[in-house]
Amino acid sequence: MAELHTGVARQRGIQPWPTPRRIATLSVHTSPLHQPGTGDAGGMNVYIVEVSRRLAEAGVEVEIFTRATASDLPPVVEMAPGVKVRHVTSGPFEGLAKEELPGQLCAFTAGVLRAEAARPPGFYDLIHSHYWLSGQVGWLAKERWGVPLVHTAHTLAKVKNARLAVGDRPEPKARVIGEEQVVAEADRLVANTTVEARDLISRYDADPDRVEVVRPGVDLDRFTPSPAGQEEAGRLAARRRLGLPERGTVVAFVGRIQPLKAPDVLLHALAELWNWQPRTAESVTVVIAGGPSGSGLDQPTSLIELAAKLGVGDAVRFLPPQTGDDLPALYRAADLVAVPSHNESFGLVALEAQACGTPVVAAAVGGLITAVRDGASGVLVDGHHPGDWARVLGGLLAAPGRRAELSRGAVEHARAFSWARTATELLGVYREAVAEHRDRLASELADGTATLPLAAC
Repeated sequence: MAELHTGVARQRGIQPWPTPRRIATLSVHTSPLHQPGTGDAGGMNVYIVEVSRRLAEAGVEVEIFTRATASDLPPVVEMAPGVKVRHVTSGPFEGLAKEELPGQLCAFTAGVLRAEAARPPGFYDLIHSHYWLSGQVGWLAKERWGVPLVHTAHTLAKVKNARLAVGDRPEPKARVIGEEQVVAEADRLVANTTVEARDLISRYDADPDRVEVVRPGVDLDRFTPSPAGQEEAGRLAARRRLGLPERGTVVAFVGRIQPLKAPDVLLHALAELWNWQPRTAESVTVVIAGGPSGSGLDQPTSLIELAAKLGVGDAVRFLPPQTGDDLPALYRAADLVAVPSHNESFGLVALEAQACGTPVVAAAVGGLITAVRDGASGVLVDGHHPGDWARVLGGLLAAPGRRAELSRGAVEHARAFSWARTATELLGVYREAVAEHRDRLASELADGTATLPLAAC
């Protein structure tokens, strides 16, 4: 397999390549203004928000196109200096599931093209699409505007279907075909990890020369550990803030409640722990923070019912998605954060928790292999058998000294990730895509093969 590229490696020893002035960012199915942890809002939302802000700070204007989900939303919102969110009317404002959005892609695309048509020619220098639905729109806009398309998949249908949770619905063939089309048409594919890059190449036949690895980051100013020597005091203060038990141990799950994220594994593991190590289990509180999403909406109370069925309901606390300072407080309140997902393109929750000094126990899948440094910042678990998870969680909960070692390693590991670095590496990808596009256009003009941008459909 050809060597994979990274944003940093491709910038060394180069170049007066052109920096794009304005970027059209496409996020069809979820708005960066939405609260992560509910509906379809999650790590992708965080990614778009954080990267856009830092691109703007570097002098690149960003306009984010997303679907309007309420009639009273203003057409344009300034999310941050240099970053605008444009709400595009496409289909009913409410009650439209993500699976129904392909039928609204033409309407969404029309809104994007009309916004550009009202601007001077060449207003946008580049398109960055997120998720396959946005990639479909970006594919047409790229041809219409004559600019390069950079695409980030965030999740891949073939990977998800290969690691499907029990009872979860497979991704439809239409999505698989749509992703294959976007992979074939994008000028650059940005993967979060080398694992995702290899999936793009092996499962989607992506050209290795067009695949770049740019790791997501973490807000190291927001997600911080308690001061050295004050870890226990910080943990108690965080628990009081959130109304959690001050005594005993806390294991937290943070994320959307759906089969893919596998919070049920944590509940089954708690039940196993009661059988295997009751003295440890009797002091454990499991916190589930998030809202139903995806196929989890089919049975929004299923976790509550499962906890009761397993006999662990009294040991489980359910919290809504945490906002503002409450999210880092939750990480600091926990002794461990569990990320048992069946697949993650990266796993921002794991990185946020580690930045707060909390070790992570995660499934050894996808991007979590990169997000967690096994044995140093947390522990990776092969598979999702509750007994395996109970043994790992129980062993760590009974070993405060080991948790303290992992806590120090977690903070150190998280420091290697930052959104500033992510934005810098993305700029390198953008410059390369723009330069290659201009070189190709100049060559086509010289030999008479250049074509005009396509008209809208």
